[in-house]
Amino acid sequence: MMRTQIQLPDELYREAKRVAAEREISFAEVVRRGIEYITRVYPPREQSGGSWSPPEPKHLGDFLAPVEDWRLLADERTNDDFR
Repeated sequence: MMRTQIQLPDELYREAKRVAAEREISFAEVVRRGIEYITRVYPPREQSGGSWSPPEPKHLGDFLAPVEDWRLLADERTNDDFR
C-alpha cells in the first residue's frame, strides 16, 4: 500500500470527516472509496495509434478581401472585444 499526502480545502476536509464519522469508517477509507469511485466513473481513455493532429480544415470558399488588406483585417478590433 502506498502512503501519500494531499491538500484539501477546509470545507471538503470537514465534509469527509463527517462522512467518516457517520459511517463509522476511517478518514483514509473515505478517501480510498472516493478515489475508487472516480476511477470507475472516468475509465482510461482509448489511446490512438499516433500523435494528435488537428482536423482537416473545411473549405469555406475564397477569401474576398484583397491580400494587401489581410493584416489590417486581422488586427481590427471592435468594442465587443474589450468587454
